[in-house]
Amino acid sequence: MKEQINLLSDVDNKRIDTWLAGKLTWLSRTYIQKLINNNLVLVNGSPVKTNYKLKIGNEVCVTIPEAQKLDIVPEDIELDIMYEDDSILIVNKPKGMVVHPAAGNYSGTLVNALMSYCGENLSDINGIIRPGIVHRLDKDTSGILVIAKNNEAHRELSRSLKTHSIKRVYVALVKGIIKENTGRINLPIGRHPVNRKKMSVNTKNGREAITYFRVLERFNRATYVELTLETGRTHQIRVHMSYIGHPVIGDEVYGGKDKDYGYVIKGQALHAKLLGFNHPVTGEYMEFEAELPQDFKELLDKLRVEKCQKL
Repeated sequence: MKEQINLLSDVDNKRIDTWLAGKLTWLSRTYIQKLINNNLVLVNGSPVKTNYKLKIGNEVCVTIPEAQKLDIVPEDIELDIMYEDDSILIVNKPKGMVVHPAAGNYSGTLVNALMSYCGENLSDINGIIRPGIVHRLDKDTSGILVIAKNNEAHRELSRSLKTHSIKRVYVALVKGIIKENTGRINLPIGRHPVNRKKMSVNTKNGREAITYFRVLERFNRATYVELTLETGRTHQIRVHMSYIGHPVIGDEVYGGKDKDYGYVIKGQALHAKLLGFNHPVTGEYMEFEAELPQDFKELLDKLRVEKCQKL
């Protein structure tokens, strides 16, 4: 069903796409830009461009079209479900699974599995490709995701993400020895200026990105760290750790080949270990923790053995 939202600008000289992303927190900025480009956002009755600068008192009308039916085949793929109720689903995503269909990955994704398991009980915010998907993990990052089973839950969870009230804790094995016990990385992230498939620290066109780290264990040539996100940019942890000289082991995109380590691990040694949030309907605080995948455990064991042999 088509939805129309009427707003009154309370700012001066601010881009309309940025302002709307702050107001319509359940919609991604990318989706808002798509609405603007399709003339579905009017200012004082006229279409505008994404870089239009608002004035105080501007009347903004946003039309959200009816969600289109997905041309994606539901697939009976086993899911590791940690929790489920009428509003949300907590899933432990395995390494190697793509979250949503995209070029080159139209089957075998988490969305294909969710469509089989949940049927019509998934939110349809942000278009037709990502039903139920509130946030994402990279293909080769394992761990916890929350899925929205209806639009109300999706909106509330998206608000929580944008106000940084969802607790997201990761663990990673990174190259080299981190000397500091704790640290804060505050470096903007944007599209790589040359390789458009990659992200990079970008002080000119990047968006704010903040990562906190805490050393859990040091080895001969690697460090086991816990990482907490304040923001959630694409590839944030991988880009930040690479930039400070400690790329995630197994991350060939941002850290190169790992021949020096001599360990076999598929994809990066990065795991979304803990997720904590207030339930979008009841308001009750909930927290979930996912066990490390087997290859991560084996790599940890090998590093510990190597360390003991040199003592």
